[in-house]
Amino acid sequence: MKKFRPVLAALFVAVLSHPLRAAAAPAASPAPVTWDTATAILARIKAPTFPARDFPITAYGAATGGTTDATSAIAQAIAACHAAGGGRVVVPAGEFSTGAIHLKSNVNLHVAAGATLRFNPDPALYPIVFTRWEGVECMNHSPLIYAFEQENIAVTGSGTLDGGATLDTWWSWNVKRGATPPKQRVARDALIAMGERDVPVAERVFGAGHFLRPNFIQPYRCKNVLIEGVTIIRSPMWEVNPVLSTNVTVRGLTINSHGSNNDGCDPESCRDVLIENCIFDTGDDCIAIKSGRNRDGRRVNVPSENIIVRGCTMKDGHGGVVIGSEIAGGCRNVFVENCTMDSPNLERALRFKSNAVRGGTIENIFMRNVQIGRVAEAIVTVDFLYEEGAKGTFMPTVRHVSLENITSKSSPRVLFVVGFSGAIIDDIRIANSTFAGVTASDVVHHAGRIFLENVTVEPAQKIRSLNSVAAPEAPAAH
Repeated sequence: MKKFRPVLAALFVAVLSHPLRAAAAPAASPAPVTWDTATAILARIKAPTFPARDFPITAYGAATGGTTDATSAIAQAIAACHAAGGGRVVVPAGEFSTGAIHLKSNVNLHVAAGATLRFNPDPALYPIVFTRWEGVECMNHSPLIYAFEQENIAVTGSGTLDGGATLDTWWSWNVKRGATPPKQRVARDALIAMGERDVPVAERVFGAGHFLRPNFIQPYRCKNVLIEGVTIIRSPMWEVNPVLSTNVTVRGLTINSHGSNNDGCDPESCRDVLIENCIFDTGDDCIAIKSGRNRDGRRVNVPSENIIVRGCTMKDGHGGVVIGSEIAGGCRNVFVENCTMDSPNLERALRFKSNAVRGGTIENIFMRNVQIGRVAEAIVTVDFLYEEGAKGTFMPTVRHVSLENITSKSSPRVLFVVGFSGAIIDDIRIANSTFAGVTASDVVHHAGRIFLENVTVEPAQKIRSLNSVAAPEAPAAH
């Protein structure tokens, strides 16, 4: 199969001659990013391993039944495991109630088959920690499972993590009731304004009374992370949200959570990430790659890069694989393959979103061997008119995007690409692909080069040119 390579600008170096000084050698051009790059990335991603020592939470006072708080028992088991040099903190079969869980280095929180960790929705059980909320750093309620600057950590097992969110608890914080705005609106606007003013993060204190919902699992500035096997339901907000972390493996998860902003997996300013064999059925984007919002994202200035997505199933969601909208730090080198996407409630397969306030450069995005049943808007969307749209000074960029061997059965259109003057949308390539059941024309505004090679678009209703004639009949055999 043909592989496209991104177009690289030629580099010209002017060197002043001098009889006593040799001319400097021109700088080497960077190697082109291709699917071979993905192979090199995968070779670096290694899931952490742990000593064969188990620390059952029941040995530290946790009781089944879901009525006795196990927060302290789990914390004690984690501390003991960490002090011993690592191992598994085991949640055995049964139901256990808990508040925030903070992981330490070399600890694998293992939720066994038949076990349910049910997180109590009482905000008082989630103390203030250093976190990122919708791409802006702040002090807020702890994520349900959190780690800060730890190495070799994991959440594994075939049990269930139940975030306890309902329209009467966490989800109620982002519900508009009549003319009354959501409870979180005031704090959300205040946090964004603090980021624009460069208020020190230690002074951006939220928590009780501010209604900024915590994410479910957030390793923050961590190395060597594994999230594997568990089922996640009823998340307050984003489900799996590694931030500023390196060498992250997310594998074999079943995520079914349909609350507001219930993204499935959001790697944010992370490097070397593998997301594989997961099932996403979500109330927002299935996978959303991010790198910080607006001025605060540019202050931190760390892109998301070297991300592999493979073998995943996307059901309900705003998008299958999404990049943005909190993307001020940029994103590069994303590879998506061998996925299945299908639902009347899945809006797009591959989605890019930013604007002139968020900015960011998104480049070297590859997708191949993806089967799409039905999507509600388009196969590929680039939306630079998202929220603030063109009203800003930070021009977003999407370039060097390649799709190969993509099939779909039903979609309004293949492309919905909308930019504005000054923004860059360029070098989008689609090859060896068939899109059936298309009902509307593509939308393309303020875009550069879009290349199609061996692409078939089949409208839902068959049509032919007014000048078409039937093929001649074969002569009768004698």
